[in-house]
Amino acid sequence: MNRRHGMESKLGVGGGTVSIEAQRNLDRAEDLCRRKKPRKALPFLLKAMEDGNNLDAFIQAAYLFPLPEALKVLENAEAKGKEGLKRLLGATCFDDGSKEVGKYHSILETRPYMRVLQAQVRLYFEAGMFGKSSDTMIEMLRLCPGDNTSQRTWLGSMLISAGRTAEALSFVKQWTAHNRRQTPSRGGTIFQAPSSDCLSSEHEQALSKRCDGSMLHTAALACFKLWGDCPVARQYLRLAARANPVILTKILAKIDKPRSLNHNPRGFNSPEEAQDYLWLTQNLWMDPVVWEWANNDMDAKKALLKSCSNVNCDAVEQNVTQFKRCAACKEVVYCTPECQKSHWKAHKPTCKQEKQIKDMVRAYQKGKPIPDGAHMASADFANGMSFLNWA
Repeated sequence: MNRRHGMESKLGVGGGTVSIEAQRNLDRAEDLCRRKKPRKALPFLLKAMEDGNNLDAFIQAAYLFPLPEALKVLENAEAKGKEGLKRLLGATCFDDGSKEVGKYHSILETRPYMRVLQAQVRLYFEAGMFGKSSDTMIEMLRLCPGDNTSQRTWLGSMLISAGRTAEALSFVKQWTAHNRRQTPSRGGTIFQAPSSDCLSSEHEQALSKRCDGSMLHTAALACFKLWGDCPVARQYLRLAARANPVILTKILAKIDKPRSLNHNPRGFNSPEEAQDYLWLTQNLWMDPVVWEWANNDMDAKKALLKSCSNVNCDAVEQNVTQFKRCAACKEVVYCTPECQKSHWKAHKPTCKQEKQIKDMVRAYQKGKPIPDGAHMASADFANGMSFLNWA
């Protein structure tokens, strides 16, 4: 939950642990950085950092420094945050068995600290410190097993990058377990030796209906690295291709790795989620041995071949990415410009609506006014309270 839209927008950053003045200076600095004016942002950022509880100011400052210095800024912020929480919540608030561990993020005062750890995850990755990045996510899931900060889509890939492939597969299997009724213990980070047995038909059917494509791709990659071209690796690859075909499509087409994360609005198993996964993991898939294995799986490739979106055309791709997507909504594909032109009258209302929704959510995320007549709602829960934001 963006702190500008959730409960922190009303009760203050960290539940009011940061002064109003420091919060205002931080908001000004973040807005200027978003507009690519870091020099103008710096004076506001320095003022915001005068409040030692303003951990978000340290996060923003870290992104203005080169990597070695940036990590030092975040490690300093982590130490400040841990010290501050111990003063506020008690000396045992980081200990297993305490009333706080397992409920971080739902305790409003802990959110700035969790955001520091989240920033460390990214910068450790960018520095090639995959083990440190993995261990930071494991700590976040210990503190908040429900994963309110969405670390589970990253951890499996990071563990593979760190050479901890069995742990990666164990992690994914816990989150995708058949008929899972509750959050995995410690967020799935109590690792066990994974099995090479295939999924049952019932389990495969359940995953095919709804499962995170990033995690399924990670499971397929981990299985192949552990056991080679085996039935369970192919099973996961087929499921992954169906769940989010954009990922495998770009891998097999050898499209360049994304240069950055995608900060745009996204849906479940969307192109935006695919971009984030590829930014994190594509290098692992481009290993020639891995790529050849994926490229030779005809069943998985069939899931990637699209039909022309013109209802009066029955053309189907013969090769991955053969058809072109609509440049506006990116939701439909056409075999030829002529097919797209003839279908435009039917597609136009849906295309316009999809674009308006994305523009509206993007404006909302950036704190800008949303279009007249449009509405956005978000809910947040912390400290035993609920908060509904209607815009």
